[in-house]
Amino acid sequence: MIRILRIEKDPVAAIQGSPGPFYHSDPSHHTYEQLQASGIEVKPLPEGDLEAGTLIVPQNAGPVYNLVHVVDRLLGPGGCPWDQEQTHSSLKKYLLEEAYEVLDAIDSENLEQLQEELGDLLLQPLMHTQMESRDGGWDIDAVAQGITNKLVRRHPHVFGDLSVADASEVLKNWDRIKQEEKGGEPKSILAGVPKGMASLLRAHEVSKRAAGAGFEWQDIEGVFNKLREEESELREAIAEGNSTHIESEIGDLLFTVVNIARWSGVEPEEALRRMLNRFTERFMLVEKAATKPLRELTAQEWDDLWNASKRQLSASPQTS
Repeated sequence: MIRILRIEKDPVAAIQGSPGPFYHSDPSHHTYEQLQASGIEVKPLPEGDLEAGTLIVPQNAGPVYNLVHVVDRLLGPGGCPWDQEQTHSSLKKYLLEEAYEVLDAIDSENLEQLQEELGDLLLQPLMHTQMESRDGGWDIDAVAQGITNKLVRRHPHVFGDLSVADASEVLKNWDRIKQEEKGGEPKSILAGVPKGMASLLRAHEVSKRAAGAGFEWQDIEGVFNKLREEESELREAIAEGNSTHIESEIGDLLFTVVNIARWSGVEPEEALRRMLNRFTERFMLVEKAATKPLRELTAQEWDDLWNASKRQLSASPQTS
């Protein structure tokens, strides 16, 4: 919601308490100059029917723009020294940490925690955008407008006249539009797969794209044959004791397992994450049930405690 003001005196007082952004109908009007001189960012409106001296002010801008205002305050003069020292690079780890905490909240099916973690995650893109805005670059409005335009362009079956049969056709159409936007086919079918992705996610995407181009086994049995071949080569590398060779063969083996997951319709990153969650729960139960230090347990005692933890968790309906 917005309010439209006709102001002649003290425009700063007229917008007191509103977080912005502000739009003015005439950059040559004296009230525009007064606002600019007060350090308030005012954007000119496109040509229209509004009289000179008209100011567009957000009314009840809402919590999102209130958050933008808070971030600007932290980054601006008199704000937080720690926030002011951050760069795009220094914030990378926090973006990943907050994203993984969102995943944990989803897995725990705790909606209250999910709401909190999504807020923490939302802060990260706002920090990046408002850092740019502070330094004279783009802001959250530019980012939001960019993704809005992209969504409209890439969903012509929703915002246009195109008809699609199913979700698979939606994805194909999305890829086609994406390539057109980027100037046609890339130099490589693997171009555009981010090198910073988690390795399992990247391996799955590379495998999927290569298979789509025809680099594929005829059936899943061929992948299992490759798995046995890679296991044999890894055993040879271990026997040699060559660490570089061992690392290479372990990579080949892992990539083959990723292909088995793809053939089976399983997301390997998700599969490993869930397995680690199960392992952690089981190990914690073993720690709790052990009657002596873990290092003093015999192999049989480890087996007994581990199997007991598996039985205990399998009886729980919340186990993933």
